[in-house]
Amino acid sequence: MKTIEKISTFAGKTFTLWVILISVIAYSFPEHFVWIGKYIVPLLGIVMFGMGLTLSASDFSEVFRRPKEVALGVVGHFIIMPLLAFGLAIGLDLPKEIAVGVILVGCCPSGTSSNVMVFLARGNVALAVAIASVSTILAPIVTPLLILLFASKWVDIDIMSLIISIIQVVIIPLALGFTIKKFFGKAAEASSKALPLVSVVAIVLIVSAVVAGSQAQLAKTGGIIFAVVVLHNILGFTIGFFFARLCGMDLAKQKAVAMEVGMQNSGLGVTIASTHFSPLAAVPSAIFSVWHNISGSVLAFIFSKLKDKNQPSSNKKMAG
Repeated sequence: MKTIEKISTFAGKTFTLWVILISVIAYSFPEHFVWIGKYIVPLLGIVMFGMGLTLSASDFSEVFRRPKEVALGVVGHFIIMPLLAFGLAIGLDLPKEIAVGVILVGCCPSGTSSNVMVFLARGNVALAVAIASVSTILAPIVTPLLILLFASKWVDIDIMSLIISIIQVVIIPLALGFTIKKFFGKAAEASSKALPLVSVVAIVLIVSAVVAGSQAQLAKTGGIIFAVVVLHNILGFTIGFFFARLCGMDLAKQKAVAMEVGMQNSGLGVTIASTHFSPLAAVPSAIFSVWHNISGSVLAFIFSKLKDKNQPSSNKKMAG
């Protein structure tokens, strides 16, 4: 078990490297990875099940302790990123499938790795976990409604189909993982040590399937998609940070909100695009999956050096 734990820890720390590597290989030899596309939904289900195994009732205590700040973080996330996506799609006159893809990733809940980035940034981890958890639970209703609002300009949206799909790939696996942890705590805790490895493998396979399935389109439009994804993510971090400051939060909470706003559950974006739209619409989410882990790591390093002049001890109270 210790060996698995070591491998799992290593995989988690080098996640971005593996995603970049598999993306290059899948782009160069797409015929070997296209078949994985039909397994994208169960693969995301595995990732969300793993997330459920890490959740506990205490993770939601922040919702009751600081309901206003959690609500601001969740509302900020679901307003800032979709509006940015829509603005970029209109402002840059993106092609239909790319515009839909950018909006899809913008409408997703907070990313599964955002809490780790907040920890590395010396931010308020408890607030980050609460925002990510609440946004994920609200996703079956909020994400389809946002997609309907912002993407219907380009495509017809079947909102009930989207709701059912998100419940299947997010809520059911998440609830199952949460329940197993509650009733089989020791076994769940032991298995959770392998979770980073399982999650990395699942996300790497999802990305490889998307890259392989849209290799031809990537060759034509990969540059513009990457540029839009980078701009979307960086603007999300920046606006999220100043939004939290405007709301009167301290530095540790500003870091948490910035990360939770700027990082998306891009695996869900890939799944929605692949299931309901087109392979090309899944590409922005796949690129976002790689990029936001790179940018998040860099931002976490920068944030970790910042100190709150008004509350010098705030960094020590990450969970407070």
